[in-house]
Amino acid sequence: MERILVSTCFLGEKVRYDGNSNTLINETLSQWKQSKQLMGFCPEVTGGLTIPRQPAEIQPENERIITCDGEDVSRQFIRGAKRALAICQQYNIRFVLLKESSPSCGSTTIYDGSFENKKIIGEGVTTALLRQNGVSVFSEKNIVELIYAIKLLNEKP
Repeated sequence: MERILVSTCFLGEKVRYDGNSNTLINETLSQWKQSKQLMGFCPEVTGGLTIPRQPAEIQPENERIITCDGEDVSRQFIRGAKRALAICQQYNIRFVLLKESSPSCGSTTIYDGSFENKKIIGEGVTTALLRQNGVSVFSEKNIVELIYAIKLLNEKP
């Protein structure tokens, strides 16, 4: 059985910066949860950030992660990313489902660093580290591709 690391906000946990969740309703995800294939993880909380916390964005000019009030939280984001990688390596996890546009988890887009709700092409700190180490990262935007990849894997003799 293939284990999948998944953003805990998708599982209904209130770990977002604003103290809310991003519960993802999906039949296959529910089946995976029931069969204990999912391992919930929030790199930001694991990295040492509180709930709630100030919104943070990657600053493109220096790749630091800064909160809207100017605090540099790069260290916590990197710590969370390294912990995600360690879990993937420890449990041989090859597939991860993370929240799109997050400075940790974004897989195709992130916010542009201006705190004006503008997105740019890019990836979060955790996604980048996982991909550099051969882990496939998906988001809620392409969960169908993840489901298909797992299905193909399970059909192999």
